Amino acid sequence: MDSSGTHKRILIIAGEASGDMHGAHLINALKQKDNSLECCGVGGKAMQAAGVKLVVDAATLSVVGITEVISRLPGILKGLSVVKKQLTDFQPDLVILIDFPDFNLRIAAAAKKMGIPVLYYISPQIWAWRSGRVVKIGKLVDHMAVILPFEEPFYRDHHIPVTFVGHPLMDEYSGIPTPIVQTASHVHPIVGLLPGSRESEIRRMLPVMLESAIVLSRRLEHVSFVISVAPGASQKVIETLSAPYVSRLSIELNTGGASAVFPNVHIAVAASGTVTLEAAINNTPVVIVYKVSPLSYHLGKALIRVAHIGLVNLIAGREIAPELVQDSASPENIAATVYRLVTSSQALNTMRQSFAEVRARLGGTGASARVADIALKMLGIKHLT
Repeated sequence: MDSSGTHKRILIIAGEASGDMHGAHLINALKQKDNSLECCGVGGKAMQAAGVKLVVDAATLSVVGITEVISRLPGILKGLSVVKKQLTDFQPDLVILIDFPDFNLRIAAAAKKMGIPVLYYISPQIWAWRSGRVVKIGKLVDHMAVILPFEEPFYRDHHIPVTFVGHPLMDEYSGIPTPIVQTASHVHPIVGLLPGSRESEIRRMLPVMLESAIVLSRRLEHVSFVISVAPGASQKVIETLSAPYVSRLSIELNTGGASAVFPNVHIAVAASGTVTLEAAINNTPVVIVYKVSPLSYHLGKALIRVAHIGLVNLIAGREIAPELVQDSASPENIAATVYRLVTSSQALNTMRQSFAEVRARLGGTGASARVADIALKMLGIKHLT
């Protein structure tokens, strides 16, 4: 409902598949409160469907790893130019940035020079590495809307306006029951393989996961596998990489995203990222794997300041889901870890019980609506809640 009589404009930028999804939910929440809003920006199909006029497709910008940026640099620079021009042409009343810091902080600087307020939704992981960027954020961003509980005190300690809004994934997966005692699933185990959404990530992770599936199938006679085709991921690439294994394994492709895979598998092997939280919310045991180029890994290792890479472990404050990183993420190690878990009812249930603690810290439902309220307040719009 338009309760303001105005036609405010929002420029919103999400550079990755998960950001596109969260951006779409935010736009839908905003338009429920004021349907006169005009929105344009950077995103994918979900944001476009929510009514955002895309000036840059996020798929042309997304990469993993420090060295991988080089191959996408021309597209990234072009995208920056297009968005900066849009600040002048579209004349937004508010800029909303979703994660994607190397790109978004440059846009924040341009918006700041033009006097356009900036709301940053989903913080860059500056608490993990490159923490010096908090000074830049303090100068460029008017309000941080954070989704992880430990981020609020971090920004508050640096005197930056901040609100913990809860995790948006909880809106989709509300009502997950308390973990119940379940027996080991080693008779006919179904293993989910979630290699990520970016093409470079999929090409690096899926072959390793499929090789681990071969190793595991030698130990578990009736094991089967479900490969997740994430939103924004290339099904053709996944099919091509999987083709040599089709005759050797029981493989199914699922195009419904992680939310469609987790309820239908006993355990998952997932590339590190938001998907590890989705596993916890769905109560699905998970093994976290992570590989980038050797140079990216060694550069990152020198900069990272946290004990874990998996979000589910960072929130728990301990390793509740196994992490296999770089050289440790070998087919043999992945298969051995999955086998150990899937043949132990105690190990599976211990992980599920820990997942309940993580869910309790994620803030319940309503993240998108809370961010929408912050945005409308920054726009000076009175709205009906």
